[in-house]
Amino acid sequence: MEPARPPTGFAFGSYGRMIAAGDLRGGPGRDANIVAHGSRLDEGNYVELELRRDDYWNVTKTGTRLVATLAMASPMFQYTGNFDIQMAVRNLYLEARGFGGTDFSVWAGSRMYRGDDIYLLDYWPLDNLNTVGGGARYDFTPNTYLAAQYGISQPTTDFFIQSVSEPQPFNNPNAANVLVLNRQELEGSLKLSHIVRVGETGGVKGVLYTEVHQLPQGQYQLQAGQYETLPGDLGWVIGAQIGAFTGKRDTHVNLFVRYATGLAAYGDFTTPDQLAPDKTTNGAHELVVALGGNYETGVFGLMAGAYVRSFRNAAGSLNFEDVDEGIVALRPHLFFGDLGGIAVEGSFQMQQRGTLPVGADGSFGSGVLTPAEWRFGVIPFLSPAGRGDYARPQFRLIYTMTSRNQAARSLYPADDVFSLRSVEHFLGFGAEWWFNSSSYGG
Repeated sequence: MEPARPPTGFAFGSYGRMIAAGDLRGGPGRDANIVAHGSRLDEGNYVELELRRDDYWNVTKTGTRLVATLAMASPMFQYTGNFDIQMAVRNLYLEARGFGGTDFSVWAGSRMYRGDDIYLLDYWPLDNLNTVGGGARYDFTPNTYLAAQYGISQPTTDFFIQSVSEPQPFNNPNAANVLVLNRQELEGSLKLSHIVRVGETGGVKGVLYTEVHQLPQGQYQLQAGQYETLPGDLGWVIGAQIGAFTGKRDTHVNLFVRYATGLAAYGDFTTPDQLAPDKTTNGAHELVVALGGNYETGVFGLMAGAYVRSFRNAAGSLNFEDVDEGIVALRPHLFFGDLGGIAVEGSFQMQQRGTLPVGADGSFGSGVLTPAEWRFGVIPFLSPAGRGDYARPQFRLIYTMTSRNQAARSLYPADDVFSLRSVEHFLGFGAEWWFNSSSYGG
């Protein structure tokens, strides 16, 4: 029997969260997290609109999919009255699935390229690349695949690009902008995933993952006629994931371990600073251990998310940018039939910064800074899609209280209210949804 052909035609998908919120003092609601990946309760407005086109080419037995995802973020016109928008293209790529009737697939373009997340923290701990490039995947069985990716990036900072005004040739009176420094970061990844099926719907999942980041050398102009050679750079990532799922009501658990070194330790779109004496990222490293999961039974559900992260830059000696941080978050749900329920969320997050800046010249002293905060939230919700921790769309009222220590308040400028207040409130009403989305919801 010939296998069923994939669907063809256009499809629309979306991920979105919208909320109107305040701080109970007349000001707007603000994100009060201090760690890199904190609780998502007070995240701002963000929407993705996705259009897909699927086709099946009988002559080659190949299915293709074109994905275009447009993202928009706060502020919205109805809030500011300004007729403008923060907008980005998050996906724009073409994928050929089952190329030539085989189990081989290829893609090319610009995309969010990532694996499993921790929903409570809005965090992809193992693999989360924003890449312009391409990739390939081969499915050995329905439960085992190997995927490779290659891409390029060039953040608009003087670590990657420098434009200098120079005279035009042949006495042309107009000056020209010359790219003296113009280098791209090259990145590649390899991922092996395997699932051992348990029972009819459950399984154990294992993932092995690696990345390589490379930056060529370049020339930087210090002043007219004086140049400096910036050395090439390199970094890599190794990581693994082990997880289990029941296949019933989204019950699952995942453990992630990721170690990055050199250029790869700084992450996407980050300009490395605090470099080694040879002006490379040699010696920088990051270690992440993360845990996420969900359990549902009857009228009860429990989401959990946690991670610890240790980052050291390439400078050698400890400084303020060297950080150890972590968070533990729990969100139990109680469902009232299929139409809604109430959830509460508690979290604790803490950092430890290497040393404190003490001088006007930026010099560092001894001692460490240890910001910490407790957060507690209450979320009554309505669920048109029925019962489930991940059932969406969802309408919800969110109240969050954050209690910060003095070290956490010191992270903000002197006149910022977050530096003056030890307790912060957030109250808002909004909605979250996802359907037919490459980012969330399949």
